[in-house]
Amino acid sequence: MSLKQQITEDMKTAMRARDTARLGAIRLLLSAMKQREVDERIELSDADIVTIIDKMIKQRRDSISQFEAAARQELADIEKFEISVLQTYMPQPMTEAEIATAVAAAIASSGAKSPQEMGKVIALLKPQLAGRADMGKVSALVKARLSQ
Repeated sequence: MSLKQQITEDMKTAMRARDTARLGAIRLLLSAMKQREVDERIELSDADIVTIIDKMIKQRRDSISQFEAAARQELADIEKFEISVLQTYMPQPMTEAEIATAVAAAIASSGAKSPQEMGKVIALLKPQLAGRADMGKVSALVKARLSQ
């Protein structure tokens, strides 16, 4: 079953269970997916869907920090719930050791020797690690390795 089908089935299940909070989060995801399909006139792959989910999770984390700064905990709690729903569709996160191994392999295969060549390494890593690792941390790790 593709990720898109899984999300659609989960929406139907949430409708039957009258779980309005979960249903709302899933509908937001389906809406974002449909918007991208219409805008780009493509059929989304699982990798594309993971990218959309990752972006939505980042947006919600940003919103949580904004709401907590404004002392609006009830709105932050809603965003946290939506993150928990969205994370069920993400692939298993990679461990630090797996990320370090992937970084070392990408540096070796790209032949990068200095921090100026970091873009080559990131370009190799991005498809592998999308949705499975925080690319900010990966970028910092690559930069540290190339600076040695």
